[in-house]
Amino acid sequence: MNSPKSEERENTELNLDSSSSTLPERSSSPSSGLMQAASVTDGMAAAALRSVLQRVNQAAQRSGRSSDRIRVVAVSKTKPVPLLRQVYETGHRCFGENYVQELVEKAPQLPEDIEWRFIGNLQSNKVKPLLSGVPNLAAVETVDDEKIANHLNRAVGNIGRKPLKVMVQVNTSGEESKYGVEPAGCVKLAKHVSMNCPNLEFCGLMTIGMPDYTSTPENFKTLANCRSEVCKALGIAEEQCELSMGMSGDFELAIEMGSTNVRIGSTIFGAREYPKKQSN
Repeated sequence: MNSPKSEERENTELNLDSSSSTLPERSSSPSSGLMQAASVTDGMAAAALRSVLQRVNQAAQRSGRSSDRIRVVAVSKTKPVPLLRQVYETGHRCFGENYVQELVEKAPQLPEDIEWRFIGNLQSNKVKPLLSGVPNLAAVETVDDEKIANHLNRAVGNIGRKPLKVMVQVNTSGEESKYGVEPAGCVKLAKHVSMNCPNLEFCGLMTIGMPDYTSTPENFKTLANCRSEVCKALGIAEEQCELSMGMSGDFELAIEMGSTNVRIGSTIFGAREYPKKQSN
């Protein structure tokens, strides 16, 4: 029997971040509000990125690791292309998006050497548009059941591109509003990807922690425990299984607790600005 979330995935695109926000429909042209935001923040995003990288380096040192082993994903959800280009021009190449439509619109407007990572909830009917529209898609971090893994595997094979890196998303907080496989099911799903999806490359685990800072460490500990179980089941070293955990509010703590992949949006780009819904 399909869960309510599985049924919802078939019918509507719902993507979550730590605030569980949804993106209203947009016209194809940028709104004047977003363009104004890009102008106001001219130069600020690049400076913010440099500050983030410095903080990442310091957190890495505290954890006894090298900062070059930690990937910073600049999450550009709702942000206009000129602002992304500003960050790109600092030398940064790794960007993340939550919405298929938005990523498919942005990717062709930016250089092909960007490594795009999809970090939102992905529905079956969005798999083909995502893969065909973004040839330089580096990874999907949000595989949370066998069905979406199978869809990705078939689509990658049909397109004929190189194997796609994927992460298994784990719901470490137990919140109904969060997507992700339960911790007890992460080994089974990781095994399925590794053994039954030849066009996918399992590369790690991902979680969205609770927004309450005091609860976040438990979420991170849970994901680290999941990694130990997955690596034992797959017979791989823990260094071969990445941990994608930590966002703007807690990425330093996440790094100290073993994260290899932090997803940072508002600290780099500023607060998200969603277009207002038009009244009927």
